Parts: sequence; C-alpha cells; structure tokens
Amino acid sequence: MKVEALDYVLPEELIARHPLPRREAARLLLVDEPVQHLRVADVVELLPPGTLLVVNDTRVRPARLPGRKRGSGGKVELLLVERVGPSTLSGERAGHPAERWRAMGRSSKRWRTGITLELPGDLLADVVATPDEEGLLTVDLYDASGPLDDLDARLAEVGVMPLPPYLARDEEPSDRDRYQTVYARRPGAVAAPTAGLHFSAGLLEALAARGIERTEVTLHVGPGTFRPVQVDDLDDHPMHAESIEVRSEAVEAVAAARARGAPVVAVGTTVVRTLESVATEDGLIESFSGRTELLISPGYRFQVVDALLTNFHLPRSTLLALVYAFGGTAAVRGAYAAAVEARYRFYSYGDAMLIPRGVAPSSRPLPQLRIPS
Repeated sequence: MKVEALDYVLPEELIARHPLPRREAARLLLVDEPVQHLRVADVVELLPPGTLLVVNDTRVRPARLPGRKRGSGGKVELLLVERVGPSTLSGERAGHPAERWRAMGRSSKRWRTGITLELPGDLLADVVATPDEEGLLTVDLYDASGPLDDLDARLAEVGVMPLPPYLARDEEPSDRDRYQTVYARRPGAVAAPTAGLHFSAGLLEALAARGIERTEVTLHVGPGTFRPVQVDDLDDHPMHAESIEVRSEAVEAVAAARARGAPVVAVGTTVVRTLESVATEDGLIESFSGRTELLISPGYRFQVVDALLTNFHLPRSTLLALVYAFGGTAAVRGAYAAAVEARYRFYSYGDAMLIPRGVAPSSRPLPQLRIPS
C-alpha cells in the first residue's frame, strides 16, 4: 500500500482538545451506505443481544517526569515506557536496588551514559544506554534513601499524564479521569485506547441489560502508536512492537460467541491487533502473553473481529491503515470525508465510528449487526 493513500485534509479546529462532559455523548458515524450520524449511546440499540464486546483494559501511567541533570542543572524530561526488570547500581551506590526502564527522553543536549537525573518524588535515574533505534533510553530508576516500593503509587503522586502531542496543551485535573477508560486496571500504556473512552459505567450497564457480553484483553499502547509512517510503501514500515496479554476468560468468551452465532465487536484498533495476533484458522483465539509486531493493512484477512468501534486516526498512521483494511479503503475514505464535512471531532478526545467488516468474508458465515431503519 502506498502511504500517500493514508493522507487526508483535516481542519485544525476539528481536533478535539478536551473531552465532552459525558463520555457517551460523542457522535458516532455508522459506516453504511449511506453513512448514518448517531451518538455513541446508540450502540445499545445497534448491537444485537448476545454480541461480544471486547475491550482493552490497559491503564495509562502518569509517567512523564520533568527533572534536571545532576551537576549541570540542565532541564530534562523522561517518559517511562517499559519496565525491563530489577537492577542494582554500581559505583558509590553499589548494590542499591533499582528498576531498569526503557524511556523516551528530552534534553537540550545529546544524551550520554553515566549522567544522573533528578526527578520529582525523590526519584533518581542513571542513564545506562543512549537512545536505541526506537529512540528509547535505558535508565536505572531508584530512590536514593531506600527501596523503590510501589512505583505506580509514586507516579500517581508526582507524574504527569502523557497526553498526545496534538492536544497541544498541558495536563489538566480532569485528564486523570477522562484519559482513562472506566475499566482500565492494568498499568502499562503511554497512551489511552481511545475508543474505550466513550464508555461510561452507565452505558456498560445498559449494554449488559440488553444481553451484550463483555470480555477484556490487554495491549499496552506504546509510543510507536504516534509515529507517522515515513516510507513510501507501507510494507517497508518497521512496525513497532507492543506488549499484549490474552487470558483464558477471553478465549472462552470468543468461543462461546462463535457457538451462539453472535458477532465479536472490537472496541478500538488495539483490540483488533490483539485478537488477530492470537487468532486461529477457525476464527477462535489462543491464550498468550508476549509481544506483537502485527501490521494490518488492506488485503489482510481478518479471522476474529466482525465489527470495529474506533475513533478517527492521524493521517499516515498504521492505525488508519488497519481501519482501511477492516472497512474497505473506499468506504473508510468516504466516511472520513463525511465526518469532516459534518464537523466531527477528531483524535483521542473526539468522536467515533462503527464499522461492520467490509473486506472479503472468510469461509464461515458471519453474523450481521443490526442496523436501525
């Protein structure tokens, strides 16, 4: 696929910089012929009883840490991305316990090993490796006065939410709640699975009352999700790896949905990527804990997901390529044009679209979503 096909023109004022007062009040564009303009709350009527809704239960860490270089006082910022494992310090602090992390870093000068960063909450970080091919540093994170107990609790006190750069603003108090899904419970993401931001506790209760099942998988969204494709052909793009976990409960839920002939609806591209990474040839899934580098683009043959609820994505992104693959390039391009014309709100805090699968069906019969007249 030529990457130029992932371009579209978006007026800057359509980028949603703040969430709506109510999660489910966002608009919902149903990709149909013609498209329909609804609200997210309408999914209660759109999805037939028995539908399996699959969500991503990752939790965004408030892991942006502004600080200074010890000695020079130069300003720096770390964004903790991935815990490598336990570590111990050397030199004058030999044997002191630490945690080794991969992190994004910002500094006015080039990074070098051996420098110590002074961070909020009495945290210190020693740089042990300069940025790798993904642009990530390796640091040993520690508390000079003792063990680094319950880092997530420490980050909740002193860290900053890693809001997407296109919001072009600092964190506000409401972001601590609204940039998390209501079912987020497994810390590890540097960005929210944004389609899930539309679901309130009340909407989930209404879906359950209608007989719609729900199960959870985990994909910890990494910084690669924001990196634009910088090659001419998507096949040449080095797809970023992300950590996923699919537990036995999800495996059983998908099998039960298939047995009763019910559709499997993914809430977000992260769920699609997770499910398709562990798919079997008969449309089921397997338990797994590890990493995925799956790149989904037009021509991909989907095995598990029957419909996708997703936000509107950045141009030239692998997320948009996945949506093209799922709904069909022409249909999705037309839906995006309709959304721009109708002044939908775009990106993380924006509106959503619901897409029944539009590519060539697999050999098994697919249940159809109920489309309102």
